[in-house]
Amino acid sequence: MSITELQFQAAAVQEAPAQAVEGRSQWQLTWRRLRSDKVAIAAVIVIVIMLALAIAAPAIASLVHHPANTAYPIAGQDAAGNPVGPHTNGFWLGTDDVGRDLLVRILYGARISLFVGILTTLIATVAGVTVGLMAGYFGGVIDSVLGRLTDAVLAFPYVLLALALAIVIGPSLTVIIGVIAFFSWAGIARIVRGQTLSLKEKEYIEAARSIGAGPFRIMFIDILPNLLAPVLVLATLYIPNAVVFEATLSFLGLGIQPPTASWGNILSSAQPFYQVAWWYVVFPALALLVTTLAFNLLGDGIRDAMDPTTERLLAGQKRNRRRSRRPRGVAIAGPSEEFPDPARQPPPAVI
Repeated sequence: MSITELQFQAAAVQEAPAQAVEGRSQWQLTWRRLRSDKVAIAAVIVIVIMLALAIAAPAIASLVHHPANTAYPIAGQDAAGNPVGPHTNGFWLGTDDVGRDLLVRILYGARISLFVGILTTLIATVAGVTVGLMAGYFGGVIDSVLGRLTDAVLAFPYVLLALALAIVIGPSLTVIIGVIAFFSWAGIARIVRGQTLSLKEKEYIEAARSIGAGPFRIMFIDILPNLLAPVLVLATLYIPNAVVFEATLSFLGLGIQPPTASWGNILSSAQPFYQVAWWYVVFPALALLVTTLAFNLLGDGIRDAMDPTTERLLAGQKRNRRRSRRPRGVAIAGPSEEFPDPARQPPPAVI
């Protein structure tokens, strides 16, 4: 390339209009990384489908003409009184022990499970963020009291409390929501407290104090937006835990009571029929498995998208392990005529 061409290109660059460099926020970068994660996108699709099916449960029940709590002892049971299988007498997934449509009951059970999971996670998130912010920002006596309360909640056997409340008050949806929300906020509060202790020493917090900003404005306007990333990851992972806990209590007979459909009480009533009606056990368990797995995979995807260094560290560890497993049978060439051993060469002759 000649000097004239270089001068022409330099002049063209100088005369070109300046283009503004558009910055990307943390949420834009997170969404960009999350879109490239195929597993997380597949999990989102599964969650959306489950939510849509749960919302459309009454419409599907009207479509198949099988209400959730209506039994069909003639069409829904065989001669021995056992449930009929899938695609029999208009029952797409078969029936339960009393001849009710299993598909409709699974969808109505999804309404209960997803409602409990999402509502308890929202309550626990609000309570945990508030307690963690106050404990981390104020410190001192407030931090000590709230910290001991958090430790007590984390150490308390929540299953025993749920059993005791179900026996004393009676099993109900309100008891389940209260127990799950009460034992879920402590983990979020501990994470938020630790992050708040670090953020309150930053320069922009000192600047906010210097201009007269109050403590609650600093906590909820300046500190809270920087805590949304870890809180969102925790909330996404808490939803499947709440769904499983609700199903466990209902399975034990301490949660949602029949005839209201829940994945837990459906599996509980299916125990005597697992040898003669496999669909009665497989389909509710599969719905529970797919839902919880989708939320867990989504939480992992959001965590990796918000903190890509974690994924890079894991990838680096995998590469190191693969390198360490490679065979080390590479032979090292010894001295030859072309490259003799210097130690064995005769000394030069003295002239």
